Amino acid sequence: MSLIDISPPLHPGIGVWPGDTPMSRQVLVDFEGGGNLELSTLRSTVHLGAHADAPSHYAAGAPDIAGRALDRYFGPCEVVVVNVARGARIQPGDLPAPITAPRVLLRTGTFPDPDAFNEDFAALSPELVAHLHSQGVHLVGIDTPSVDPFSSKALESHQAIAERDMAVLEGLVLGHVEPGHYTLVALPLRLVGFDASPVRAALIPAVPGAHPTG
Repeated sequence: MSLIDISPPLHPGIGVWPGDTPMSRQVLVDFEGGGNLELSTLRSTVHLGAHADAPSHYAAGAPDIAGRALDRYFGPCEVVVVNVARGARIQPGDLPAPITAPRVLLRTGTFPDPDAFNEDFAALSPELVAHLHSQGVHLVGIDTPSVDPFSSKALESHQAIAERDMAVLEGLVLGHVEPGHYTLVALPLRLVGFDASPVRAALIPAVPGAHPTG
């Protein structure tokens, strides 16, 4: 089995949303200090690198990330390249072809360096969310920090996702991935009460002739 990693390396220099908690590591015990093991503490936003948003992130009273079914984040998916300008909202007409998988990952190329946060990344439009849902899509992922533009306060695309109970992945690294069909593995941690979880997202190339169904 060949896995394609679509998660950025997590380290203290990785970019996070301005004002959010940056990643840091505190070493409590190590061999250099005479310890018999190495032990460290992680401090970070849960919206770190490749991550899954929980509905509680954008809808009051909605489920936390621990309450999400794992099968949303595992199964057939399609990677789609969309050629849009930085800062644009992706529209249904920007899709190069009809969607044929229940999970869709959008490769925009508008957030090229996870270590250097740029605010003019592309995002989803509410119309695209509605269109994808009508095509049977129940998870949408993107290679940017958010499915809404940086300046958005109303979070229209997040709200469109909430209305349809879709799952969302953000912060993926897709520049090295060819468009096509894969199996997605991007399981969130069972963080009770939390509004997101980092994921180690990976793709398994599809078997030729297989049809995505689940």
